[in-house]
Amino acid sequence: MIIANKSLAGEARVPRLYPSDIRPRLQATLAALADLDFAFESDLETIKKSAADDGLKRQAMARLHEHHHERRAPHLQQLAKLEQRIRALAA
Repeated sequence: MIIANKSLAGEARVPRLYPSDIRPRLQATLAALADLDFAFESDLETIKKSAADDGLKRQAMARLHEHHHERRAPHLQQLAKLEQRIRALAA
């Protein structure tokens, strides 16, 4: 894929070449993170609105935060690898 950069004056600069696999992998990784974050926020609201006592809510929220962190970690690692690859290509 060729992505042409434009200067502020609208003149095309030297195009950057990215392997065709980067964009879909980046989009998939960001979509997965967004899905995880949405589910986390939804579950968090469910816990907050529950009739359970505050101690149980705190425990459930702590477990939810931990689980959310664990589920996001591989996606964040993938995102870092993609970013590193993009930076290496831009150099």
